Amino acid sequence: MIDESLLEAAEKMDKASHRVTEEFGAVRTGRATPALVEKLRVDYYGTDTPLQQLAGFSVPEARVLVISPFDKSTIKAIEKAITNSDLGVAPSNDGALIRLTFPALTQDRRKDLVKVVKSKAEDGRVAIRNIRRDTRQKLERAEKEGTISSDELKRAEKDLDKLTESHIAGIDKHLSVKEHELLEV
Repeated sequence: MIDESLLEAAEKMDKASHRVTEEFGAVRTGRATPALVEKLRVDYYGTDTPLQQLAGFSVPEARVLVISPFDKSTIKAIEKAITNSDLGVAPSNDGALIRLTFPALTQDRRKDLVKVVKSKAEDGRVAIRNIRRDTRQKLERAEKEGTISSDELKRAEKDLDKLTESHIAGIDKHLSVKEHELLEV
């Protein structure tokens, strides 16, 4: 029972950490990266579809992202989705490809993006702590019901705390890398 609970908590914490890392990838650093647009929702024949299912991506230069739609008839829909997004980049198309040229970030904008990334990291930490709390409550209920002993509960809580600390440390590591990337000129 304890192993199952800890394993379930570890899986949930892994998902929370992964989600935070993905959100970090969507924060613009002045460099072009497919992560900025691949989750963008495009109206494809009445269905909201992620852009990564409709096009391929390439980065020929540091600040240029080229989007190659698999179906050329979707170019207008992709352009509209990019224009309506909060990327702040105007798409240009040549009938077959869409090019996004990212301007260099100002120092103030970099600092704002660092705040955004720190906020996303804190959200991830809170999610992990919530998972720890829920798992701990589950284990305490099991102890009250007599399924596990108080010694087993204490050992499980220590393991759970180690698990929590390692996932939070992982988020902090990704945060420092992203922060460095954002502040790098």
